[in-house]
Amino acid sequence: MLQSKKLIGLFFVSLLNISVLTGSALADGLPDFTKLVEQHRTAVVNISTKTSKKAANKSPHDFLGGLDGNREGNSDEKNQMLDELMKRFFDRDGAGGFDGEKDTSSLGSGFIISKDGYVVTNYHVIRDADEIIVRLSDRRELSAKVVGKDKRSDIALLKVEADNLPVLETGSSKDLKVGEWVVAIGSPFGFDHSVTAGIVSAKGRSLPTENYVPFIQTDVAINPGNSGGPLFNMKGEVVGINSQIYSRTGGFMGVSFAIPIDIAKRVVADLKTKGKVSRGWLGVYIQEVTRELALSFGLDKPKGALVVDVIKEGPALGVLQQGDIVLEFNGNPVRDASTLPILVGATPIDKDIEIKVRRGDKTETLTLKLSELPSEDTVLSKALPKQKPKKTVKPALILGMELAELDTIAKKALEVDHGVVVKRVIGDSARHAGIEAGDVLLMLKGEKITDIKHFESLVQGMEENKTYAFLVLRGGSARYLALKAEKPTAKKKD
Repeated sequence: MLQSKKLIGLFFVSLLNISVLTGSALADGLPDFTKLVEQHRTAVVNISTKTSKKAANKSPHDFLGGLDGNREGNSDEKNQMLDELMKRFFDRDGAGGFDGEKDTSSLGSGFIISKDGYVVTNYHVIRDADEIIVRLSDRRELSAKVVGKDKRSDIALLKVEADNLPVLETGSSKDLKVGEWVVAIGSPFGFDHSVTAGIVSAKGRSLPTENYVPFIQTDVAINPGNSGGPLFNMKGEVVGINSQIYSRTGGFMGVSFAIPIDIAKRVVADLKTKGKVSRGWLGVYIQEVTRELALSFGLDKPKGALVVDVIKEGPALGVLQQGDIVLEFNGNPVRDASTLPILVGATPIDKDIEIKVRRGDKTETLTLKLSELPSEDTVLSKALPKQKPKKTVKPALILGMELAELDTIAKKALEVDHGVVVKRVIGDSARHAGIEAGDVLLMLKGEKITDIKHFESLVQGMEENKTYAFLVLRGGSARYLALKAEKPTAKKKD
């Protein structure tokens, strides 16, 4: 009996030792953020702004600049929901201003990059601001002036008059690894120097309305007021600038995005020296290559960026063509359509660069010089006007589409010299391809469609159940759609 008790005692002692060892191992495996926060929190600042009633007459999600998930979609229903939700945030803080009768205020974060007072934050934090106040960790409040701001990267550089300020060191976002621990310090909802932590969820994330930033995705808790604050690695180096979240509620849902510090450093350098950012410009409109489109262009899998239009007076005019698929740019592979603008924007202008494209059934290497990216208004002015063509002439039924010729007035309005208009979609193949009434069919099999007779001749050579790419003009914008030829391939309506 005594021997049994000894054995039981030894058993429990062993379990206790295992438990202690396991707990110790788990404790050693978890990061300790205390030293990082103690050493670097003083260089993180709170930024508040005041905006005049004229600029303030906007919807609430404009002021949150991406931390409301609105950049993931523009549906009216979502905007109305966000309006109501964000009003609660602003009304609670006394911001008001939605009726245009009051001045507004907003909150954000930033960090100091030089002892003499240069501060980095998000563009959307200080957008339209008449007054910018930077509050330091010692509770000093300093008036800031805008040195430069860049909407495309959502970065702004500020300057306050002060000396011997604490400064943050920057690391390299390129060296970040998915799964690595990261820490954010900022002012969510005005709560200064709040610390949150998480891991890197992904790198090189592209967002629908952001063409020049390959975002770092994390699961670090980010909320309105964190915008512009630093994202640290475990060495205490800034590796990103917290910019926005994806959310269906207006609050954090586990998906946040930061601007890579490597991108930010280039932008800040330009803002400091020139007050603006110079980017390369190719001058094309592109779209994603889907599985169906890859099949129609003879690719083994979806890849590259599909050129749907070449802008007049742009650098690519006369070099790239509609229907080209850009596979490599300046020696870098173009994985998808979102990759190309990032590569182009980071490439020096007025320098020969090589572009590898898929054209027809061949791969070609082309050479051109980029020019400087013009303002958004200039680019938009070169787009096709959003006017619907006048539909005339007796229609023909081809490939399940009731078609009509474009008359001279319609061609002039659309700034095209070819194409046929879709009056009605009848066949399943055309419907499944996404073709709609009012679309203008511009190209098939790499050839411009001059008229209905020419289109019918192109269709006659199509193979049943084979996928073909159509270049379609809709609402002033061109894009490719993939259609599987159905049987019968052509009919005329009496």
